[in-house]
Amino acid sequence: MASAAEQMAANISWGALGKATELRQRIFFTIGLLIVYRIGTYIPAPGIDAAALQNFMNEAASGIAGVLGMFTGGALSRMGIFALGIMPYISASIIVQLMTAMVPSLEQLKKEGEQGRKKINQYTRYGTVFLATFQAYGLAVSLEAGGLVADPGWFFRISCVVTLVGGTMFLMWLGEQITARGIGNGISLIIFVGIIAEIPGALAQFFEQGRNNVISPAVIVGVIFMIFATLLFVVFMERSLRKIHIQYPRRQVGMKVYDGGSSHLPIKVNPAGVIPAIFASSLLLLPTTVSTFSGQDAGPVMSTLLAYFGPGQPLYFAFFGGMIIFFTYFYTLNVSFKVDDVADNLKNQNGFVPGIRPGKKTAEYLEYVVNRILVLGSAYLAFVCLLPEMIRNELAITAYFGGTSILIIVSVGMDTIQQIQSHLLAHQYEGLLEKSQLRGRKRTKKGPARR
Repeated sequence: MASAAEQMAANISWGALGKATELRQRIFFTIGLLIVYRIGTYIPAPGIDAAALQNFMNEAASGIAGVLGMFTGGALSRMGIFALGIMPYISASIIVQLMTAMVPSLEQLKKEGEQGRKKINQYTRYGTVFLATFQAYGLAVSLEAGGLVADPGWFFRISCVVTLVGGTMFLMWLGEQITARGIGNGISLIIFVGIIAEIPGALAQFFEQGRNNVISPAVIVGVIFMIFATLLFVVFMERSLRKIHIQYPRRQVGMKVYDGGSSHLPIKVNPAGVIPAIFASSLLLLPTTVSTFSGQDAGPVMSTLLAYFGPGQPLYFAFFGGMIIFFTYFYTLNVSFKVDDVADNLKNQNGFVPGIRPGKKTAEYLEYVVNRILVLGSAYLAFVCLLPEMIRNELAITAYFGGTSILIIVSVGMDTIQQIQSHLLAHQYEGLLEKSQLRGRKRTKKGPARR
């Protein structure tokens, strides 16, 4: 049977949103900061030749520019102050999380509570500045090599690096403010809004190809059907769980004996979320981005990398899928679901899996179950990320429709809706408590006065 909380959550009316004043304020605050982000994508970085950049982006729209434009909300195609987007912060966060799982001193720091968390966040910010500086300098040099700068030189390089790094740090601050005072995860929502903002332009470009008879109407219908089918498939897989039965023994507290209970340990089919796809995309796009902006001045090593690992090449698909599978296993077992920690927590709470001894045997059983689940989870991630890329490359579609974008849209959308429902549920609980207190006061009667 469903619990009282689950029943109440199922009966939540969205009309209650008008009564939840705090939730409304959080939603308006989030929308306001996201509007600030969208305005920033249209503010150009200094020293860029706008006409040359526009011509270059029109030619490269079918390749790497479409991919990067989707993740930066179009800021890179316009070389706005947010051209790097929030990706340096995400990459730094992933690297710090992986190092926390591998370096004992950082792992101990993570267990120190609030102070340890603040220290790790500080390391993440330092990593963001380093990565953003490296990427901004590489982008500035590539823009100069591609002839997209009005006045090349060190003054342009320094101003470009300062502008782009400052834009990334400002986005990081916006994301933290949304997480703390708004609704949803701020960093994820920034990526989500950037992707959503580029979808109308991509669809218009896609339909323009059909109007010019570049692609047939059957292909247009098939691609639209594929996108909706992929969305439904991602929603189904993201909500899929493997429940492990957990039993709690009888316990005695004072003179009372409490019966043992049972619950379930839910394990998602995809515990790593979109992290493996984002990290694999970042590693693959870095050399391609530099070579694309450099134009004909790319070195022999970069040209060889682009020839074998460029978008649409067989090695690109093989390497992309392999990295997604590797990072899914690595991130799940070392960060998002550490079987040793889960087994220790169950042992400390006197919980156990029926038929499995607590402690090491439970950890081994959980590792066995998670490894079997990740066969399906990693294959699902690789399939969703690679299928749209292969179809787009095979049909020569210039508009960009990526599986990683669909994953991010579904994951962030589901997470934000769940947080809104949680706030509405809490507001409903507060209303019930206030009503019960008022009824209790009305029913209270004064007893006879003592003489």
